[in-house]
Amino acid sequence: MRITEAAKHLGLSPRMLRYREALGLLPPTRDRGAHRRFGPDELAAVGQAMELERRFDVSPAELAFGLRVLSEPAVAQAVRDLGLRIGRIHAPRRALDFEKEKALRLLRGR
Repeated sequence: MRITEAAKHLGLSPRMLRYREALGLLPPTRDRGAHRRFGPDELAAVGQAMELERRFDVSPAELAFGLRVLSEPAVAQAVRDLGLRIGRIHAPRRALDFEKEKALRLLRGR
């Protein structure tokens, strides 16, 4: 089906579907005339994205950024660094840190 039919089926406007496409939230499927065609898989993907947005109270743009974090290691690292800096993420203790703390405790005990 074409974008107008798909939008009606999903309860969205064609403009909102184009916005979601621009954000990368639609599977990349087009026909030979460069028109987007919506089949059951594409409708299901849009429906799944809308369900995630409702369940986690996020916007389409926030969901698109979440996908970017999951798919681009440099973006994931930058977000992780920010999370560590502001205290939203705690760095895991490494084995060497544990051994260092153990050695310091033993030295203090002497």
